[in-house]
Amino acid sequence: MTPDVTRIRRSRSPQETEALAGELGTRLEPGDLVALIGDLGAGKTVFARGLGAGLGVTSGVKSPTFVLVREYAGRCTVLHADAYRLDGESDWEGLGIDERREDAVVIVEWADRVLEHMGRPAVTIRIEDGQSDDERQLTMTGPLSLLEGLGERNEGGLS
Repeated sequence: MTPDVTRIRRSRSPQETEALAGELGTRLEPGDLVALIGDLGAGKTVFARGLGAGLGVTSGVKSPTFVLVREYAGRCTVLHADAYRLDGESDWEGLGIDERREDAVVIVEWADRVLEHMGRPAVTIRIEDGQSDDERQLTMTGPLSLLEGLGERNEGGLS
């Protein structure tokens, strides 16, 4: 297992956040789990929507808050979960994601609530507010093969 690296990027808009996530989505493979962490309104679903686009989901990714897990077809199956209302290991196991993880890319919003139960994520994304309403700081931790060069555009875009 290769050691993880951490990359920090600043996004100036939801569109930039979605574009960065789309770039990451093109690198993901079945079996990968992306853990999204951030406060309410931080942009977790925006990031998930970008991941979905990068994975070839054409139907648009919506928040799974009220259904807990949404499934999408792309170049592979995409499972998008919301862990906000989960309370421990039995709730996580009840979603049935572990049984399907090998054949899907799994995206988990509010992943910090179930990290100890869901197995090692391929990538962890922490989204924090920036200096303006639309600016976000994205702290991404995962293997260099997934994060190398990610979002390193700097022409008025990500930095």
